[in-house]
Amino acid sequence: MSRHSNIAVFTSGGDAPGMNAALRAVTRTAANYGMDVYGIYRGYEGLIENDFYSLSPRSVNHILQKGGTFLKSARSEEFKNVEIRKQAIENLKSRGITALIGIGGDGTFAGLKCISEESDISCIGIPGTIDNDIKGTQFTIGFDTACNTVMEAVDKIRDTALSHNRVFFIEVMGRDSGMIAEQAALASGALMALIPGTRVSVEDIKNKLERTAKKKKTSSIIIVSEGFETKTMDLVNEFSSAYPEYETKLTILGHIQRGGSPSRYDRNLASRMGYYAIEYLLEGKSGGMISTHNNEIGFVSFDDPKSINEDDLLKIIDTLST
Repeated sequence: MSRHSNIAVFTSGGDAPGMNAALRAVTRTAANYGMDVYGIYRGYEGLIENDFYSLSPRSVNHILQKGGTFLKSARSEEFKNVEIRKQAIENLKSRGITALIGIGGDGTFAGLKCISEESDISCIGIPGTIDNDIKGTQFTIGFDTACNTVMEAVDKIRDTALSHNRVFFIEVMGRDSGMIAEQAALASGALMALIPGTRVSVEDIKNKLERTAKKKKTSSIIIVSEGFETKTMDLVNEFSSAYPEYETKLTILGHIQRGGSPSRYDRNLASRMGYYAIEYLLEGKSGGMISTHNNEIGFVSFDDPKSINEDDLLKIIDTLST
């Protein structure tokens, strides 16, 4: 069993509900094994600028239920420079830090991979992003909370849609992934989910509206992922111009999807992942991330993350929305 006496942990990239729960789990599990834990403020920017603070089990009190990340987060283009990374590695070594845990997405993991290849520091990633777009894990920290936020917003918007017989287009986040759109559409009974990698015309939307109207469907909500091939505003304008008989409204949910207290699922997932990050370090693992599949926690190398097959949610949404 490998022993680490000094470790560091940080959050990077976009914040996600549950990151604080993961920080708490890492800190308390490491302390249980007698390790000293350093928190790095502002992700890779803080690593470069030597912005380290000592963490203890008491310093992570009362953060389990809080959204965001108390260590702050940032993106760093500068860290792509190998000379800058050398300085960051020296900052870790100057404190006797032998292991680094990063909580974030693909950009975070890319930096960890570089550090593990360019030094003898053990590196493990914990997937934290609302987009759920990381290969090798079924779910990421923050995804469930974001889907719940969208679902609750759609439920409220449906009240207006029913009252006025309007067509609502609701834009959600997700970058190049359509998972928030799919999951929220299924959970809220939306008419359609428009996601990256699919082609849907305004005529297709019109045809779907007509088919459901014949079956006396009284509300029409279409959830659009921000990465859909047509920008949502352009899509709504095109639809309104082509079919002025429909009263059309657009709602962009924006960054409320990143905020708020994490759900029960995200708190527990983050706690489990943080715990196992330390356990895997003690087993000598490095150069990979914590993953989950069918509710089991595992370890996946950064070099070999395989996609996990999911149900065809678009087909299910289409079937159940009629």
